[in-house]
Amino acid sequence: MGTSSDVYRTEQGKVWRIIHSGDGGMRVELLKNEEWVPGPIGMVGLRLSPSTTQLTAAAIRQLPT
Repeated sequence: MGTSSDVYRTEQGKVWRIIHSGDGGMRVELLKNEEWVPGPIGMVGLRLSPSTTQLTAAAIRQLPT
C-alpha cells in the first residue's frame, strides 16, 4: 500500500504536511529551515481552519522534498 500527503500553509506562513499511509495511519511533518521534521499530530485539525490554505501541486513542487 502506498502513501499520500497533503501540504498546508497557515496565515502566519507555517508549512506542514500530513502523510497518510496505506494502512490508515498518518503523521505530521513541519517545514523548518528547509527541512521536514516531525510535528505534533494535533496539527491535523489546523487544516480545517479558514486561515489555512491547502497548497497546489505547483506550490508543493517549489518546496524541499
